[in-house]
Amino acid sequence: MPSPGLDDAARRTAIGRLKMLLILAVCAAPVIASYLAYFFYRPEGRTNYGELVDPLRPLPAALPLSDLQGRAVEAKSLHGQWLLLVVAGGACDAGCEKRLWLQRQLREALGREKDRVDKIWLVDDAQALRPETLQAVSQGDPVTVLRVPREALAQWLSPSAGHSLEQHFYVVDPIGNWMLRAPGDPEPARLKRDIDRLLRASAGWDRAGRP
Repeated sequence: MPSPGLDDAARRTAIGRLKMLLILAVCAAPVIASYLAYFFYRPEGRTNYGELVDPLRPLPAALPLSDLQGRAVEAKSLHGQWLLLVVAGGACDAGCEKRLWLQRQLREALGREKDRVDKIWLVDDAQALRPETLQAVSQGDPVTVLRVPREALAQWLSPSAGHSLEQHFYVVDPIGNWMLRAPGDPEPARLKRDIDRLLRASAGWDRAGRP
């Protein structure tokens, strides 16, 4: 015969697990709902300019990031904000400078919502940054500049067919999912509309600043 005490303990354990699952479901519901609205609810005439990444690609916890002083940076430290990513080598050619300028302009154009978005420049080689470029990206709200080996970065981000990794903007959500890739040489107004939609869809659960 089973022991009544053991039955009670098993029942309490099962109830405790069920409560935990319900709490997790309630916490996750706003996030899930916002993405369902963005990915699957398509009012007639609405189109996305950027390419939605399906399935989402989480930021690898072990992605080997470092700052310009060579200190390791944990990937999870980037969670909690929308990220607008630019990828380019340290030499930063004219195309790179144009994308960094556009990155700044896009964020400023978001107005009061801009504090929900961080600018990130991922440097995928060991080239030293030119002082004038570093000074430019340090003005105002500075760009976060991080180094990462190109081979490791390519395990997470990828370009569209016929393009290089450097030609795109990449949008990452506050949970750490890469979820949108802008076309190469994007039209600023159309890319801003995509970002506006993402910010509106996540307004119920995302706030400016990291927790």
